[in-house]
Amino acid sequence: MSTDTPSLKQELYAKRQTIHPRTVTGLFARLRVTAVLTLLGLYYFLPWIQWDSRQAILFDLPARKFYIFGLVLWPQDFIYLSGLLIVAALSLFFFTAVAGRLWCGYACPQTVWTEAFMWIERKIEGDRNQRIKLDKAPLSGRKLWLKSLKHGAWILFSLWTGYTFVGYFTPILELGAKIASFTTGPWETFWVLFYGFATYGNAGWMREQVCIYMCPYARFQSAMFDRNTLVISYDKVRGEPRGHRKRKADPKELGLGSCVDCKLCVQVCPTGIDIRDGLQYQCIGCAACVDVCDQVMEKLDYPKGLVRYTTENAMEKGQTKLLRPRVVFYALALIVITSLLLVGLVNRSPVGIDIIRDRNVLYRVTDEGLVENVYNLKILNKQERDHEYVVEVSGIDGLELRLDQIAVVKAGQVAEFSAGVLIDPVSLKKSSADIEFSVTAVDDGTITSRSTARFIKPR
Repeated sequence: MSTDTPSLKQELYAKRQTIHPRTVTGLFARLRVTAVLTLLGLYYFLPWIQWDSRQAILFDLPARKFYIFGLVLWPQDFIYLSGLLIVAALSLFFFTAVAGRLWCGYACPQTVWTEAFMWIERKIEGDRNQRIKLDKAPLSGRKLWLKSLKHGAWILFSLWTGYTFVGYFTPILELGAKIASFTTGPWETFWVLFYGFATYGNAGWMREQVCIYMCPYARFQSAMFDRNTLVISYDKVRGEPRGHRKRKADPKELGLGSCVDCKLCVQVCPTGIDIRDGLQYQCIGCAACVDVCDQVMEKLDYPKGLVRYTTENAMEKGQTKLLRPRVVFYALALIVITSLLLVGLVNRSPVGIDIIRDRNVLYRVTDEGLVENVYNLKILNKQERDHEYVVEVSGIDGLELRLDQIAVVKAGQVAEFSAGVLIDPVSLKKSSADIEFSVTAVDDGTITSRSTARFIKPR
């Protein structure tokens, strides 16, 4: 008896179909191009701006200083970075709750650089039909030349992107001189090549695969949507049943809806979905389908808006509610945290002081019978000029401060001083008490900072 069984072969992963988005014009296309040009312009231009004989925006990791125009941030200012990240997250939640994936469609780096790469591709290989025809054509001299030219332009653009990225951490003029003389360090070389390779791979090859399979935002965005969130939708009631017809034909006589089934909405989609199948997580909210559908409707003298920004409630009930609890909460949280962040930055002291108790001994009694505690003072000058500081101590009547040297701190430096604090034990009613150190610039009394410490006496 034969035990042979038919072999079954099953593919675990669908083979990727190359997507060649069709060029589209219209309101949302213009907004997207404006966003791309603005964001890319800022990214590539900002490192070249000079400010007070230095790069305006520079994240100097070895010196542990972040320069943002006239502002210098230190590791002690990490709370401002945390606040900025919270504001960015709340902004994402707010705009997603109001109008869906605006970030993905207009500001996400994957979208921005993919748009730039596709523009290069169109300039070299032609429009959608020409690109499809070129891909299907057998290898020839012309095809090899066009493909090589496209990938060469992509690689140069990617390397320039990597160079610009590293230019935010190493002064970009200095980095350019190093590259020209082949004297870049190993980390600079690595990050220029790595970031260039990532740009080339993500924007040139992977494209929609990053949005569909790799981006976590596509997976949890539905948690921020509700029936009043503005999303790109297809009006099935008006559009169905879809079908081809002559331009002057009356769709009612043919029993058809407004959709002519031209499939242009699919051809312009950068992720290759059909919006007529309903809202899908692959939709990045670029609104290219809205633009192209409106153009078709205009040619047929049909009302626009067959595919449009709307809400589920508006589609079903004809009304929607933009102000709702989650939107109000996100808005209020954004206003409060942004305000606190700005107030903190405005009132941020340009000098910092850290107090560390001498660990060798808690206290000692001097020959005069005074109790002495010794502290190590670390004074951080956050400004770009040298300062001499006056150090004072308060909190208990009769305190006396003794410093080893004059508190002079150079621009952008941390200086450490040893200080002794003495007091007559009679003045201490408890075995320990809080005292406060203050440091003030001699030439500017508004430059000051305070820090508390603990003073201990014998029991």
